[in-house]
Amino acid sequence: MYTAMFVPEVVKDQYTIKSIYLKRDVELEILTPAGLLGNEEVGLLVLNDGQDVIELQVEETLNLLYAKGKTGPVVVVAVKSGANRLQEYGVAGEPDFLGRGSKAAEYTRFMMEELLPFVNKTIKIPFNSKRALAGSSLGGLSAFDIAWNNEHAFDTVGVFSGSFWWRKKDLKDAYTDNDRIMHQVIRETSGKPALKFWLMTGTEDETADRNRNFIIDSIDDTIDIIKELLHKGYTRPDDVFYYEMVGGQHNVASWAKAFPAFLAWTFSIK
Repeated sequence: MYTAMFVPEVVKDQYTIKSIYLKRDVELEILTPAGLLGNEEVGLLVLNDGQDVIELQVEETLNLLYAKGKTGPVVVVAVKSGANRLQEYGVAGEPDFLGRGSKAAEYTRFMMEELLPFVNKTIKIPFNSKRALAGSSLGGLSAFDIAWNNEHAFDTVGVFSGSFWWRKKDLKDAYTDNDRIMHQVIRETSGKPALKFWLMTGTEDETADRNRNFIIDSIDDTIDIIKELLHKGYTRPDDVFYYEMVGGQHNVASWAKAFPAFLAWTFSIK
């Protein structure tokens, strides 16, 4: 006797949150697995830069992974960035040398106190599997910072070509690698947040090589994040997974190619 495998259908809905903290309307697209039987383990993925959800091929990727049995059902919350993206994304309380990221703390409060309660109230599905936060470029830095400081809300963070160069000093102002903000945050955090990390870079993310070691800064900065995590006691590959895409560029097309691997690692069926 053969048993047919249940494959969820992805349903998309649009929502708007009037954020007190960001003082703007925040648009969301939520992709929900329909037709659940009620006994599934359902995951949650919150995405920064949710306006890229179509180009990132989120729906197509979910359908493919569902059909292949590579991942359990996942609710995806795509949070669209606004005109103030360069101020809302970053490291909370630590603007960079140009003052960018000045509203990152407010964005964190929006995420924790407005977005997640809204999702829990609106999407009446218990998230009893993994809960992840992900983003690309500056949105990836934001995702890492928020998850790092909110381990009670997230299990995993995914970063595609993250802006880990984020620094306190301009390169011309006696800069050293110790001026990178997220690396310092990791070093100075007491304890070890209960998180897992999926990090990706592309070999053609950029051409900048500030220390002239023939490795682009995007890769150098991400590798150094991994070193800081290992010093904290995390292990590879169980806690930290790194994907270096040969030919990968700093664009959504490259991140879309890596997206299935991230989903499969994060939400795999045990």
